[in-house]
Parts: sequence; structure tokens; C-alpha cells
Amino acid sequence: MCTYQTERLKVNASAKGRDGWFHASDAIVYFDHPVHYPAGHALMIDVLDLTNASGRVGLEMDASSARSMALAILRTLDNVPVELLENEAAT
Repeated sequence: MCTYQTERLKVNASAKGRDGWFHASDAIVYFDHPVHYPAGHALMIDVLDLTNASGRVGLEMDASSARSMALAILRTLDNVPVELLENEAAT
């Protein structure tokens, strides 16, 4: 069964694809049938440069790994000194 649960968001990031580094402007997070991960369903994250056809990085993982990654990201950001977050690159 497909959930069609999809979140699309703007990001200001860099990603490394098969042709090297590129500016990532968008990300899509969804739960559906994976292309490569050996499971019936998985959480997928696509990081994209909408101006470049080869500007895409995909990640497919099980729900437990996705939750662990999300929590690790939040813990990491919660422990960064606030002055470093205030000096982020300009968007």
C-alpha cells in the first residue's frame, strides 16, 4: 500500500552526486517503494538542484534508521553554540 506521504521543502545546502558537488535547492522526503533498498517500503530523501538534471542525491532507509538519523541531527544542532548558528551562510 502506498502512503503518498510526501514533504517537499526548500533547502540551502551542498550535496555530492556522481558529477561532484552541487548546490542543493530542494529536498523531498517520502515513504514509498524504494528503487534500490531491499524492502517493500522505505523512507526516501532526495536532495535536488532543480536547475541541473544530474543534480540529485537519493537516500533510501528503513524507518528505524530514519528516526535515528532525525534524532541525531536534532541532538547535534541542539549542542551547537548559538553564536555558530547565527553565523550561517547567507541564503
